[in-house]
Order: sequence, then C-alpha cells, then structure tokens
Amino acid sequence: MSQIAREDIRNVAIIAHVDHGKTTLVDGMLRQSGVFRANQEVRERVMDSGDIERERGITILSKNTAINYNGIKINIVDTPGHADFGGEVERVLKMVNGVILLVDAFEGTMPQTKFVLKKALDLDLPVIVCINKIDRPEARPEEVVDEALELMMDLDASDEQLDCPFLFASAREGTCVRNLGDEAVDLKPLFETIIDYIPAPTGDPEKGTQVLISTIDYNEYVGRIGIGKVDNGSISVNQDALRLNFHHPELREKVKINRLYEFDGLGKVDVKEAGVGSIVAISGIADLQIGDTICVPENEVAIPFQKISEPTISMNFIVNDSPLAGQEGDYCTSRQIRERLLKELNTDVSLRVEDTESTDTFRVSGRGELHLSVLIETMRREGYEFAVSKAEVILKKDDHGHKMEPCEIAYVDVPEEFTGTAISMLSERKGELQGMSTLSDGTTRLEFAIPSRGLIGFHGPFLTATKGTGIINSIFDGYIPYKGEFTYRRNGSLIAFEDGEAVTYGLFAAQERGALFIGPNTRVYTGMVIGECAKPEDIELNVCKTKHLTNTRSSSADEALTLTPPRVLSLEQALDYIDTDELLEVTPKSLRIRKKVLDGKMRRRMSANARS
Repeated sequence: MSQIAREDIRNVAIIAHVDHGKTTLVDGMLRQSGVFRANQEVRERVMDSGDIERERGITILSKNTAINYNGIKINIVDTPGHADFGGEVERVLKMVNGVILLVDAFEGTMPQTKFVLKKALDLDLPVIVCINKIDRPEARPEEVVDEALELMMDLDASDEQLDCPFLFASAREGTCVRNLGDEAVDLKPLFETIIDYIPAPTGDPEKGTQVLISTIDYNEYVGRIGIGKVDNGSISVNQDALRLNFHHPELREKVKINRLYEFDGLGKVDVKEAGVGSIVAISGIADLQIGDTICVPENEVAIPFQKISEPTISMNFIVNDSPLAGQEGDYCTSRQIRERLLKELNTDVSLRVEDTESTDTFRVSGRGELHLSVLIETMRREGYEFAVSKAEVILKKDDHGHKMEPCEIAYVDVPEEFTGTAISMLSERKGELQGMSTLSDGTTRLEFAIPSRGLIGFHGPFLTATKGTGIINSIFDGYIPYKGEFTYRRNGSLIAFEDGEAVTYGLFAAQERGALFIGPNTRVYTGMVIGECAKPEDIELNVCKTKHLTNTRSSSADEALTLTPPRVLSLEQALDYIDTDELLEVTPKSLRIRKKVLDGKMRRRMSANARS
C-alpha cells in the first residue's frame, strides 16, 4: 500500500478580505477555461447565487466549481471574506492542497486577510499571493508585496511558505502577469502557477474509503448533500459505508451512498465512482454533519477535524405580539419560526438555536451581527414575521469564576480630520488604542482592542460622525475580563401614544422633538418607536392627532405644513439602533421598532422599580 499523487487534479481555495475580488477572479477563470459558450450571456459574480449575496456584493457560503486546463482538473473553492462567515473558511481549507491569497493593490493586507491566511498557514498549505486590482489609479503593488511578506512573517510562516510566487492581476479585466510591467493578456500565468506550485492531492488508492465531509449543502428534493475530498481509496454509488466523527467517538452509523456527484463548471455531474483527491458531493445520508468521516469497516478511522469556532453573539427571535401582528407575514407561529430556524442548521454550522423558558422565544447565536442579519433578511423574504431583540455578546466565566467577554481587534481608516472623533467614540465604548499609522493616501489607520459589544450599534453613529468616509473592519481576538457597563445610545426614543394612522399635523408637532422614522399615513400603535428624540429621555407623542376644525378654511391648512423627510432605517441600521428595552418587528413588508413593554404606565413603573 502506498501513497500516490493524482497529477490530473489540483484542489485550491481562494481566500481574501471582503471585497478584494475573489468572486470576480473566479468569474474570469471560468470564462477563460471555456465553461461558457462563446455567445452565452453571463452575469457578473456568477458564483454569488443568493439574492442577498448579489445585492450586498458579499459571499456568504463557500462555493465549489471546477475547470479543466490542459487536461488537468482544477477544483476551486470560493470562500467568504467576512469574519462572521469564518466558520466556512476554516472547514473548506481541509479539502484543498493550497490557497490563492488575494490582496487588494490599494487597501493592502486587512484584518480578514490575516484571519484567513493564519488558518491556511496553520494547516501547512502552500500559498500563491495574487495582488489584485493593479489597474486601480491609486494602486501600490510593490508596497503591498512587502505588507504580505511582513504579515506572513508575523504569522510564523515556514521558509517554504515565505518562498511563494507573487502574481499581479486585474480580476475585472481577466488578466494576470508574473512581473509588473509585463504585457497583460489573460489569466494563463495564474493557471500555470496553480499547476506548477500547488501540489497534487495524494492518498492510498488500495486502502478502504475515507472521505471527510467539509461542507453541507441542502436541497429540498434530495435533502442533505455532503461535500468533501476523497482522502483514501475510492467511493462509488450504492456502496455500503460507515459514518464516524473524530469529536464523537461513540458515533458509528451504517449508511449507503445513493448518489455521487463531481463539480464541473458551475454545475454538478453524476458519477458512478470517484478516486483519491476528487472533491465529491454525496447525497442519501439523512443526518450527515460537517466533520463526519465516510469510511468502510476495513479502514474504520475518523479523520481529525478542527472544531468549529463558537458563536460570540446572540439575539432572541420572538413570536410577534404587536397590535399589527399577523397582517403582513405568511408564517407567524412559534412552530413555523422554530422549524425554519432548525432548517437553517442544515447548512449553517456556525449557528446555534436554543429553546428558552418561553415557547414563543428562541435564542439564536452566531458569529456576528452580519451573520444574524443575513438570516433575518432571508426569513423575511420567505414570508416570515417575527420580532428580534438587540444583539448581546455571549459571556463566559474563567476557571476562577470571573466574567469574561469576547474582544475584537478593530482597524479603523479615517481621514486625518476625523481621527480625534474616532478615537473618542471608540474609547467611550471601552476601546483601547493599540497603534496608529498614516497610509500612503494620507488616511489615518487606527488599531483598537475593543469588547465585541462595543461594536454593536457602532457603525451608524460612526459613519455619521465621519461624514460617511470612515471604514471599520474587525476580527475576533479571544476573551478578556469584563470591562463594565456602558450606554449604547445617547438619545431617547419618540414613542407613539395611541393606535391609529399618523397624520401630517401630528407629525409636524413631533418633528420638533427629534428625527422621525415614519411619514404620514403610516399605521402606528401604542409603544411603537416613531423616531429618535433629540434629548436622552423617551417622549410619548400623539401623532394621530388631527387639528380641531373651527371653521372651513382650517381644514386645508394642514397642506401648508412641511415635514422633514423621515429617516428610513435599513435592517442593519434598525438592528444597530434598537436599545436593550426595545424590539425590532420584522415582516415581509415592514420594519418597526417598538418597546418591549408597550404600555407607557407599565414602563414607567418598571423603570421606577429598577431605580429604587
């Protein structure tokens, strides 16, 4: 029995910080490998198949594709760049034999670059560094090469890993060169570097089957589909096998392989058998989980697998009980919401769903606000109606019983005139300045260590304070001793005093008290938040109040009142905005902020009791 290398296959993942061009590069590779017909119309970022992925320009789930180049099959995995979807990156790296690290020629190495590169180096994977967007007017590729090498040294890369090839690309133009100044024609240098530098997958074809499941896909018709690499032996349709798991030694389940697929271009093709090094998709195993090993009795060994990172943030998903409940959504009951949340666990392994003491409330934990907001938006589009609480960090206790909280390293890029503002805003939220540098374009980069809860609801006020010019990126850095309380929001809320429809006259009086979130003819109810108060306290207002008509001329006077356009909050902004005593009511048509306790007298009594 001996290891052989499958020279006709290369397995490679593309890793990068968000928005550095991974998906666009894969587009170019697919186009130039002949996956599409010459006259076929292909939309941009074809790998981002989800509506939310396309709208936001981010990759949420890792995607598999494969191309053929000179008779060699290159399996490519396009991974997410956001830290919130880091669970995806950690897993898919187990399927590949090398990575292409993509770095923006202007932005340089960013927090996520560090995060994904560390994962690859820890697994001892060879790295091809590709400096992308060299056609940007402000590109600085030579400096970025130095930054990438410095980062690799900081992460204790081996000498072999440091001696890696550097390429310079424009993913948008579909070109790549080995040296700056060379004529850019196509992506041929990239294809050749992958084949020359990324090792072929190896394994023992004589041994019994061993496949580690690294990703789970889900299909309404065939159920769970496990995606993984054949480490040893071969796997075939109708084969009897065993399901084991390295972290659960007690698991030993007999299973049968119903269908087997390999990737080809953007699709899957049915195959009867697959050998060492092939990336395959397996269907027909009901309870298949990420980290499971599919093997046979003669080689009954579970492949070691890194545990998936624990969630750091949680929020409650609650059955909507507002006066407008059930009027806009198709699925509103606790049973429907619970079933939908559990279904999400089929594909999202970084998510946790727990029942609470109340049958109408479910605690959902994830890797960050973006992770949970994507789930909320997806459910909303599917016709679900529910309410969510403000995101909270998940606290832990150390061995001595001390309270610990998650901490992030935040990298903040701001124009020089806003440096003081950014420092004071982050310091107010218990952030500690760790470093400060000036970038080539005169922008200041600040590095802060800050509790994760300090970044909840921070983005909106930060953008306002920096006039939309500030950029913030963060990366989870571990647990630190609890830093004490701080206030999330300085301003109070404007709250509707009665049920009804908002009218111009009532809103005109209300807008003197602060910024409104609603316009005329909006349905409101007692306890609903209709705007932000200019002062720190909550104020109740009657926005349904019409003017008493004393004579006929007064009835048209309303038309002369001018209202400031309302501040319409997006889902992210609303999740950021709500305070700990508020909920966000989410329906397919509306987003409404409301107080947890709708009755004003009850709220005042509760706050008086809390003070005494």
